[in-house]
Order: sequence, then C-alpha cells, then structure tokens
Amino acid sequence: MFCTNCGAQIDDKAVICVKCGVATRNLHAGSAVQANASNNPAGYDWLTTLLLCFFLGTFGVHNFYTKKTGIAIFQLLTLGGCGIWVLVDFIMILTESYRDGNGNPLVRR
Repeated sequence: MFCTNCGAQIDDKAVICVKCGVATRNLHAGSAVQANASNNPAGYDWLTTLLLCFFLGTFGVHNFYTKKTGIAIFQLLTLGGCGIWVLVDFIMILTESYRDGNGNPLVRR
C-alpha cells in the first residue's frame, strides 16, 4: 500500500504513514486499539506490576518493569518520593489507569 499524501510504500495494516504521519484508510476506532496492542502483544501483567509496586515501590521496581526508566531512577533516588509517589502509582494500578512506558494499559491475565 502507498501513502495517499507522500506516496511512500507502507505496510498494508499501517494506521499512519511512518514517513509523513498522515492517517491511512485503516484508521478507525477499532484498528487504533489493535495497532496499540500489537506494539506489545504480551503486555505487562497487571498483578505483577501491582505486587512490585506494593513490595518494592519505594525503589521504583514497578517502573523499571514497565519500562518507565526515567521515572524509576527518580523514584529510586527519592525512595518513591518519600512514599507519596508510590501510593499514587499503587492507586493508579488498582484503578487500571496506570500505563506502561509505551502508553499501553496493563494486561489482566
């Protein structure tokens, strides 16, 4: 398939053109969710992240696990923002509003 804007050859399942960023005809509500999930098909486990946050959250281990390295290092140096940041992350994980480093939601298995 070719981009309608720049003419670059793109994958048939592409949602946007990687060269110019214009949406393809594949873009609609259902395919956007599928494309986001295909970036990380396995996903990061919700329960694992919750337990890591509960037991090792002051060291930012749950953020290292979900590939949020910058935040994880900051939590490690500040001991989880003196516990406040860990509490906020724990509540976000419980309410399923926590995202991994790629912006994908955690997966319940």
